[in-house]
Amino acid sequence: MRIIDTGGRIPLYSWCRSMDKAASVQAGNLTVHSQTFHHVAVMADCHPGYGMPIGGVIACPEALIPYAVGVDIGCGMVAVRTGTSAGKAGGGLVKKVVAEAARRIPAGEGHSHRSDQEWDQFGRIPSWMDARGRDLCRRSLGTLGGGNHFLELQEGDDGRVWLMIHSGSRNLGYRIAGHHHRIAVTYCRKRSLKLPTDELSYLPVNSVEGEEYIRDMEFALDYARENRRRLMASLMEIYAETAGEEDFEERIDIHHNYAALEEHFGRMVWVHRKGATSAAKGQTGIIPGSMGTCSYIVRGLGSPDSFRSCSHGAGRVMGRKEASRKLNPKKCDEAMRGIVFSGWKRFPERGRRGRGAPVLDLSEAPAAYKDIEEVMKEQTDLVEPAVRLHPLGVVKG
Repeated sequence: MRIIDTGGRIPLYSWCRSMDKAASVQAGNLTVHSQTFHHVAVMADCHPGYGMPIGGVIACPEALIPYAVGVDIGCGMVAVRTGTSAGKAGGGLVKKVVAEAARRIPAGEGHSHRSDQEWDQFGRIPSWMDARGRDLCRRSLGTLGGGNHFLELQEGDDGRVWLMIHSGSRNLGYRIAGHHHRIAVTYCRKRSLKLPTDELSYLPVNSVEGEEYIRDMEFALDYARENRRRLMASLMEIYAETAGEEDFEERIDIHHNYAALEEHFGRMVWVHRKGATSAAKGQTGIIPGSMGTCSYIVRGLGSPDSFRSCSHGAGRVMGRKEASRKLNPKKCDEAMRGIVFSGWKRFPERGRRGRGAPVLDLSEAPAAYKDIEEVMKEQTDLVEPAVRLHPLGVVKG
């Protein structure tokens, strides 16, 4: 960990070996923000986000900053250890599980169930949400989503096969984040509050606006956890049918985009973890690598300097368009050798004359992310590895 002097009112604690200029500016903005407490922490996977870098952690005694939680509220990981010995998970089994998961589980942006799902918490859908948002909320529960969301089969160095999923609150969290951010911008502008950027607009905790954000955020967190539970139940069912395995032993489920009331440095504060996970002493967590690289089951060390947090993954070095423009498809294929996956998708590139020819989407290739082994080395004071997982097969959103 390094302490960086940004000239702000509080220091910056960094576990990130090299932040790009945009992330550095965003981290610096947090150190001059009137509502941040004690220090700002950035994790080893830090990269730019909206207002606050992804991989950032801040504490606020009296405020909530919607974009410091993020737009995919409750996005997180769930992992289950199976009873299958790693040596018994041959390529044929992995191919069957991956193919069946891709067929049965809705995945990708804009893909959801054809009909409403049943859940006793749908009465908590915010009253301000329009009909389209309500419809998506009811049909998207138990679906993977797009972008960097995934289902994976992993081989652990503990000798077992693991199932792992990365997903969140789908469209619901995005709508809640945008709605309350707009309210926060209006709130701060009406009071002429000084901010480093509108993207860091905030809501006082003890205000109607702040209480409504907490209510909606907590609904999105519950929705995200239920979404992962249903996804994992589907994947476990597919795995049991294919492998003849019904022994599932350990389940780990964590969020990495949320705010929680915790005690740090003698005060009760709202810790905002955006692309960061809780790493309290002895707490079990998950740090995924990029597609095609290893992931880790970890135990937290409870470092006060990180607000008892750690990285949420490997962290990007390239965005979607940049990766697709710069990366070599052949080398990306080579990086996935031996891992079952469905190949790279395409997206229509927009140009000056409208939509162009479809472009190969390489934004989830390993080269678009930081080296997970280096990220793990940078946070040895935050977590200790418990199980190292090697990918066998993957379904991407």
